[in-house]
Amino acid sequence: MHKPNYLPLIVLLILSITAVLLPAVPSTIVTEGLNSGDIAWMITAAAMVLLMTPGLAYFYGGMVNHKNVISTMLQSFIAMGIMSVLWVAVGFSLAFGDSIGGIIGNPGTFFMFNGVVDGKPWSLAPTIPLVLFAFFQLKFAIITPALITGSFAERINFKSYILFIGLFSLFVYAPIAHWTWHPEGFLFKLGVLDFAGGTVVHMSAGWAALAAALYLKRRKTHESNVTLPPANIPFVLLGTGLLWFGWFGFNGGSAVGATPLAAIAFATTNTAAAAAGLSWILFDWSKGRKPSALGFCIGAVVGLVAITPAAGFVTVPVSIFIGTVAGIVSNMVAHLRSKSKLDDTLDVFPCHGVGGIVGMIMTGIFASKAINGAVVDEGLYFGTTTLFVNHMIALVLVSIFAFGLSFVLLKVTDMILPLRVSETDEKLGLDLSQHNESLLENVEEEEYSEPVSRSASRVMQPKSTLA
Repeated sequence: MHKPNYLPLIVLLILSITAVLLPAVPSTIVTEGLNSGDIAWMITAAAMVLLMTPGLAYFYGGMVNHKNVISTMLQSFIAMGIMSVLWVAVGFSLAFGDSIGGIIGNPGTFFMFNGVVDGKPWSLAPTIPLVLFAFFQLKFAIITPALITGSFAERINFKSYILFIGLFSLFVYAPIAHWTWHPEGFLFKLGVLDFAGGTVVHMSAGWAALAAALYLKRRKTHESNVTLPPANIPFVLLGTGLLWFGWFGFNGGSAVGATPLAAIAFATTNTAAAAAGLSWILFDWSKGRKPSALGFCIGAVVGLVAITPAAGFVTVPVSIFIGTVAGIVSNMVAHLRSKSKLDDTLDVFPCHGVGGIVGMIMTGIFASKAINGAVVDEGLYFGTTTLFVNHMIALVLVSIFAFGLSFVLLKVTDMILPLRVSETDEKLGLDLSQHNESLLENVEEEEYSEPVSRSASRVMQPKSTLA
């Protein structure tokens, strides 16, 4: 048995009691100006974006070794719990509350969702209820910290991980979301375009992932140059399918209405993913490597990442170019990373960080007023430089902020709860050492001091393939 720790439960109980004392009962519910078609689409889109987090769990869970599948997948699922509660309490206020100097939202604006159910629609989403906009944005806040998990897979203390993602959400994600998506945010005012989160979601997660990989240092297997095979490639394929499907809500829903712009975002999203998946495996092929299922899946996700900031600002043919370039660039960076001593377990920075950077640059080049009237300054391709220069400024600022503050938060977390598991626990695997659960049927009882749950043992590949 582990040493009891009542503090996290006490914190949740205090928050629950606060919720009863501040129930946010609406005085009236706004219906004027709302559009039922937009509402229906945005509820669907929000559900699709939430589905991406279980999809990510399968995507990452299939790529780690067989002793860490449950732990890796749970790290994504637990984000749905942590972020949902934090968002209602204060996260939505920090991201979309009354602006304080264009840097952060006033935490009291929507504290405990006060004024959300009966509030006026968000200024940039006037045809859907404010509560629906808030919950659509929640799904982005959920998946962002979950994306980071691939960088420190197989070596992080689960309790410390929970603390870290809470801090990351409040101090890294919420400010960047405010800068970029709030009409008073300083990047928004600068004219920076991020249609669905290339900067807010993928760059912030990518730079945090790099910080985490550096801070937690290398796995013992990585130090010994031992390569363990992915636990389950079909899991990766399933995860990719769920992510690809959910991304239509991620990007299409960012039009915040059932509009032609949503249809354009839908089309560019699919096209970029297809091009990037092809470019990844064809680049491998050109280097003498066999085209693989894993390669196509990773490439497709990179394409989805890269098109995210541009989805509602560029034409469909341009999305082919964006996907192709992103797939090749991320492949090259991942290959360079594999030859270094950096242990980014599942290449989160080469895929999400670099993919987000490529997408941000491409948006600065190809954004068109003809596609989206919200584009004030068109991209570099159309002969103007303002947007491109502003994107380069934002790229540098967001990169420094996300990497630097994430590193600090990792240090703070480590001082409160050790981030890195012991060498013994790492060797045993996080499924057993952190959760007392295993996917394997042949775990030796003497390897672990507690009875082992094998409730999910038959979803893995046959024993012979896991040796």
